Amino acid sequence: MTDAGAPGFSNRTGRPPGRLITLASRFVPGIRRMQEQIEPYAAFWERRNRDELARSGPLCVVLGDSLAQGVGASTPESGWVGRLLPLLAGWRLVNLSQYGARVEDVLDLQLPAALRLRPRLVLCLVGSNDLMQPRHQDGVGDRYARLLDQLPRGAVIGNQPGTYAAALQVNGLIDDAVERRGLVLAELRDARTRHWHGKLASDRFHPNDRGHAAIAEVFGEALRRR
Repeated sequence: MTDAGAPGFSNRTGRPPGRLITLASRFVPGIRRMQEQIEPYAAFWERRNRDELARSGPLCVVLGDSLAQGVGASTPESGWVGRLLPLLAGWRLVNLSQYGARVEDVLDLQLPAALRLRPRLVLCLVGSNDLMQPRHQDGVGDRYARLLDQLPRGAVIGNQPGTYAAALQVNGLIDDAVERRGLVLAELRDARTRHWHGKLASDRFHPNDRGHAAIAEVFGEALRRR
C-alpha cells in the first residue's frame, strides 16, 4: 500500500468520478458533499492501516467500495466498518476498500493485497457499483463467482438487499458459496437494510449514520456466528 503499509496498494482506484456525477456535483449540494468526503476518508484509512500494520495481533482485512470507506456517514469511524471496531477489540483492522470499487477491483487489487498480509479474518461487501450501473452489469455473475471462489474459508460476505434480477443472481451465487465453501453470510436482505427511509445521506445513494449502523449490526451478528 503506497504510503499506507501494504506494498503496491492504494485506497484509491485512480479512476475519476463519472461524468454524470461530476456534473451533478456542481449543481446538487448533497452530491457535492459526498464527493468531498472521498479524499479525506481514503486518507484516514491509509493512516490507520499504516498504524495497524505496525502493531501485532490477529489481523482482519476489509474489502469493498465506498460503503466500507464510510462515505455518507458523518465521520469515517461512523461508517459500518468503524462501528465494528469495539467488537474486534484485540484485532488489527486493515481497510483496503476503495471509493468506486467494482467486483473486478476487489478481485484484481484488494484481495491479492489482503492475502499477502495473511489475515485471520476477511470481511467483504461489494457489488453496488456493478449492479446499479447497467454498463457494468454484463458479466458481473462470472466476476462474482470468481471472487467467491477466491475468498478464504470463513470470510464474511455481505449480500445485496435489492430484488432486481442482477442482485438476485449475485445473491444466488453468494448463498451457494456460503453452503459450499464455508463462507459466513452477512444477511443484508434483513428488514434493517432493505428499507432505507431515513437512512440515506444527502446524495440519496450512500447510507447516513443510521444506515451504516444498520449494516454494522448485520455484520456484527455474522461475526458473532463465526
